[in-house]
Amino acid sequence: MDAYLCHASGDYTGKRCTDLHNAVWLRLRIRKGSYWADPLMGSRLHTLARAKDTPQTRILARQYAEQALQPLLDDKRATALSVEVSAPDTGWLKLTITVTQAGGDVLTFTHPVKVI
Repeated sequence: MDAYLCHASGDYTGKRCTDLHNAVWLRLRIRKGSYWADPLMGSRLHTLARAKDTPQTRILARQYAEQALQPLLDDKRATALSVEVSAPDTGWLKLTITVTQAGGDVLTFTHPVKVI
């Protein structure tokens, strides 16, 4: 069990995490190649901060999220993964991520991505 991370602040909450919440959050938030213990961990979503909100940018956001979360499938900690992209506000994309854990539990996450 890991210490549960607050998705809004990144701080520890004092609770224990027994599912994939921390793993998903860390893989999306950390810049790919910047984590000292695993240079392959992380995503390239930060590169979209200077991209315009176009259909191509939404495709890239989905691909970057899927690439970042692929190790969860490879490690068999998750059995299924889906990423939906929407643009609820100007300048932001919202990723809605559904992960099916190995035990069958389905978790849903939302992750904001800044765009121009």
